[in-house]
Amino acid sequence: MGSRRPKGIIAWLKDKFSVRPAPTSEIARAQSLIAAIDRGGIPLNTARVNAIARDLGLEVSRHAAVEQTVLRIRQALTRVGRDG
Repeated sequence: MGSRRPKGIIAWLKDKFSVRPAPTSEIARAQSLIAAIDRGGIPLNTARVNAIARDLGLEVSRHAAVEQTVLRIRQALTRVGRDG
């Protein structure tokens, strides 16, 4: 025999009371990307790197090399004065 509780109540309660991370700013996302690359990481998702660059206001071609885009993100962070 099943529970008399509606099936969605647990999911509703988890959604209602779960802690969601605060949305990060575009500068914080760029800084974390550059920090990960500096630690030896390799950006595998080109679309994510391009999205971060576009959020910073850079125009990026879908066909641009990831290395070029990362370099432009570094330059943008340096201009802002918050290089990670």
